[in-house]
Amino acid sequence: MASWVVVGIDNGGTKNNTTILDETGKFLVDTLVETPSRVKEGPDVAIQCVEEAFLGILEKTGIARDRVRAIGFDTPGPATAEGVMTAKGSTNFSHAGWRSFDFRGAVEERLGLPVLYSNDGNAAALYAHYQAFGADAPRRSSVSAIVGTGLGGGVIESGHIVKGQAGMAGELGHIHIPMEGLLGEGQALPHCNCGLYGDVESVASLTGIIKSLLPYWLGRFPGHELTKLGSVEQAAKLCRSYGEKGDVLALKVFEQQAMAIGRLFTIAANFTDPHAYFVGGGVVEAAPHFRDWFLAKVKESTALRAEQLPNARFALVPDLDMAGARGASLAALEWIRTR
Repeated sequence: MASWVVVGIDNGGTKNNTTILDETGKFLVDTLVETPSRVKEGPDVAIQCVEEAFLGILEKTGIARDRVRAIGFDTPGPATAEGVMTAKGSTNFSHAGWRSFDFRGAVEERLGLPVLYSNDGNAAALYAHYQAFGADAPRRSSVSAIVGTGLGGGVIESGHIVKGQAGMAGELGHIHIPMEGLLGEGQALPHCNCGLYGDVESVASLTGIIKSLLPYWLGRFPGHELTKLGSVEQAAKLCRSYGEKGDVLALKVFEQQAMAIGRLFTIAANFTDPHAYFVGGGVVEAAPHFRDWFLAKVKESTALRAEQLPNARFALVPDLDMAGARGASLAALEWIRTR
């Protein structure tokens, strides 16, 4: 039996997901283990929930607390490399108490264990990387795009998360991409919540569907069933299910998203030249035929050089609901091994 373990905690807008990884790299939890995160109620409540998640996973697995060497902890961004939340607040951390709050440090103080912080997109990217490459992971590189309410992601180089000096590396959603040939006739340049026009997130995100893509395509399919719903927000949440059924309007929306991610990966191909390109988010949770179609469209929209094509891998992020916690725990294990 392994003598020590690390705990991975993925902190989200509504749930904490938790896992345990032993010193040999074996995950001791095979299922999703979720508890409420209550982050919208502010730091005091949220930290208590993190502690409850930590104690709950130990109880579930029968692991004694003194066997835990460190905690891998991730949250949605934006935050610094050290886990200090942005001064401006964010979608999940809108409570005033989160502004410039040292979340990592507070969890470390509460639990009395070293806490290694990762952005949630970085954590999922690290997990995808190690699942794909196994023992070769330290000798490989990858880029991941995670499609959700916004667009997160991660850059992995030689098996390590690239965080950057301020922790903002891997914020792939806010990279400008060419819009010529992506937008339809008369389609307005999409606007991102960050203030930019024409970045990846303005297209490849649920927010992009609501603000830009769906209103445009609904106008070109008068009488479509989605126009009969009460709001664009409701229609956007159903758009993927229509895409799974082969609905032409929905496929137009997701084809634009796939093109946006492909153009992002084209930039990555000329910037970091990774071994693999991973896509995560809602498409991973879709029917197999739809997610395979979407990934094929992403690959089709990624312009690689002849020299890059033979060894470039395109794949979906596996086990998406568990990917954040697992990636966070892998980062903590790596930290211990390299100290």
